[in-house]
Amino acid sequence: MDRSTRHILVIAIAVLTAGLASFGVYRAITNRPVREVEVASRYVVVAARELPPGVRVSKDDVRLAAWPDSSPVAGSHSSIDDVVNRALLATVVENEPLLDNKLANRDAGAGLPPSIPRGMRAMAVRVNEVIGVAGFLDPGTRVDLVVTIRNENETTSRTVVSNVQVLTSGTRGEQEKARTARTSLLASAATAVVTLLVSPQDAERIALAQVEGQIMLVLRNPLDTAPTETTGIRIAALMGEATPPPVVPATPRVSAPRPDPKPVVVPAAPRPYVVEAIRAAKRTEEEVVQ
Repeated sequence: MDRSTRHILVIAIAVLTAGLASFGVYRAITNRPVREVEVASRYVVVAARELPPGVRVSKDDVRLAAWPDSSPVAGSHSSIDDVVNRALLATVVENEPLLDNKLANRDAGAGLPPSIPRGMRAMAVRVNEVIGVAGFLDPGTRVDLVVTIRNENETTSRTVVSNVQVLTSGTRGEQEKARTARTSLLASAATAVVTLLVSPQDAERIALAQVEGQIMLVLRNPLDTAPTETTGIRIAALMGEATPPPVVPATPRVSAPRPDPKPVVVPAAPRPYVVEAIRAAKRTEEEVVQ
């Protein structure tokens, strides 16, 4: 047997030995009994499917799921009866625990009203695809409201309300259709209604703006909470025309009271000289001109 044949024989024996050893280890591991470790758990109420805000929770919308007892969720419920007939304040996804901060009180009813904070109001504004920022007005986004008012002399645009939260987009029927089709509501509809969360003072501003002019919604970064402060713009300023400076009324000059004029003393005329003349028996006085 030559040297090359011996090398091949040695390699073949090594490969066969390694294969047999690996198979033996595999069989030994697979034949070991599986040890199951029981983890203490408790049951919590979770959503059986995705639920939008405002719906009243029913027994078909929720189910019980095992949750590790070592990591409890604050505000969770272990009984389905604790969450039934309560309205949702925010969207929940499938298998998400229903917490107290996402459920309204039983006496608050269902729909949008329970999600309105105290002191705030929900106001609907009718918009189209352009005004609705091309379908990007999802619940929770922040917008500014710009109104354009046209009158006989001038057209003006100005931001009247800033940093307003969008509660919902579209009517209830439009929301159900969009949720079924899994599409954006404002992108799928020619017109829609946007419900905004505003203060009573801002609600009055928006109502007046809708009646007197046209409003536009401006999308903003939710982390930018600074109020929008602008002076507005007119057509003359938009076209770059020089506007005359405002006429400032002249301030009336207040003069100090003049003192009474001093009386002018006119010197008396000098008294003329008088000469006494005696002519015969006649005596006269004559003035002498100087």
